[in-house]
Amino acid sequence: MMLLDTSFIIDLLRGRKTAVDKIKMLEADSLSTNISSPSIFELFVGISLTKKPSSEKKKIMDILLSWGTLTLDSECAALAGNIHGQLIKEGQPIDPEDSMIASIAIVNNETLLTKNTKHFSRVPDLKIEGY
Repeated sequence: MMLLDTSFIIDLLRGRKTAVDKIKMLEADSLSTNISSPSIFELFVGISLTKKPSSEKKKIMDILLSWGTLTLDSECAALAGNIHGQLIKEGQPIDPEDSMIASIAIVNNETLLTKNTKHFSRVPDLKIEGY
C-alpha cells in the first residue's frame, strides 16, 4: 500500500519521467495507491494560484478519481500534532501539512512515496520510498 505525496502527484501531472515510470510500475504490480486529504488541500492551494485554474482542476480531478483517499481523522490529527511538536522541539520542523500526511501514512500502515525523502526522514516510524 502506497500513499502518494503531493510532490509525487505534482511531478506526475508535469509528466516527469521518474514519476510516470513509478506509477506505471505500481500499476503493473497492482499495488494499492492512495492520496491523503492534506495533499488534496495542497493541490487545490496550487490551483488557486495558477493562471488557468479550470484546466488544472480538471487534470487533478481526473487523477484523483483513480486513487483512494485517506483522511485526517482524530487519531491521525493527534499523531500529527505530536510529530509536529516533537520536530519543532528538536529544531527540525516540517510543514504542518507534511506532519499530517506522515501521520496518515503511519496510522494506515502505508509507505509514503515522495521526492522529499530527506525531509520526511525526520519523522519516526514513517516508511518512505523515493522515486
